[in-house]
Amino acid sequence: MQPLRLTLVQADTRWHDAASNRAYYRELLHRHGEIGDLVVLPEMFLTGFTNETDSQAEPLEGPGLDWMRARAAECDAVVTGSLVIRREDGQSVNRLLWVRPDGSFAQYDKRHLFRMAGEHHHYAAGASPLTVELHGWRVRPLVCYDLRFPVWSRNRRCAGARGGMDYDVLLYVANWPAPRRTAWRTLLRARAIENLGYCVGVNRVGTDGNDVPYAGDSAAIDPLGESLVDLGEQELVVTVSLDPESLMSHRQRFPAWMDADTFALGDPVGTDGDTTS
Repeated sequence: MQPLRLTLVQADTRWHDAASNRAYYRELLHRHGEIGDLVVLPEMFLTGFTNETDSQAEPLEGPGLDWMRARAAECDAVVTGSLVIRREDGQSVNRLLWVRPDGSFAQYDKRHLFRMAGEHHHYAAGASPLTVELHGWRVRPLVCYDLRFPVWSRNRRCAGARGGMDYDVLLYVANWPAPRRTAWRTLLRARAIENLGYCVGVNRVGTDGNDVPYAGDSAAIDPLGESLVDLGEQELVVTVSLDPESLMSHRQRFPAWMDADTFALGDPVGTDGDTTS
């Protein structure tokens, strides 16, 4: 394993204007120049966080995926972020796409839907986590509100994996509002410490079309809970390097994973008694 270089894109997403966002995010990447192995964009980076799925959802094989494929090829890097996608069955999902330079991709549908904003009334929840490999690193990408649920994020022993665990990097893309920024910053550090891995969160800045403000605070956190980089409140693109040797050394010195409780994941149950997946 070599160091893994991540380009974190913290930006002010334009409200319900996918064409402008495609141009805007491309320009940010062009201006930055120093692109890593993985480009991380915020949640719903083409629309802002919206429940207006009738007007904002697009098919999987649509302009959003086309744009991500073009940027991945152009940057020779994996590009990830989430989009509002309408499935063939007519339901919409908040879908994270992991798009490789060769055009292939993996996908993860947000599991935990933010009911305080009514997201669960407009989107279908995902059922399975995703683990992807990049240059020998194992990455677990998740979306925003998933951060509040440690069981869903839990790193477990995996005998066949390098380092002995399910993943090395826990990654969250988000539209996390400024009034709850303390929770965002605290939980990113908690997830890194308890899972003995790097934790990276990419959030947006600015104010969306619902007058919700965002404070950014995108960060990369090491397994001890220390910040490698913290982007603050401004529009900013930063490339950060994750060191594999310090990760593996920490797991050897402090093998808390050997004492972790075993468990099986089940379906969350809503207040009406139906599963949300």
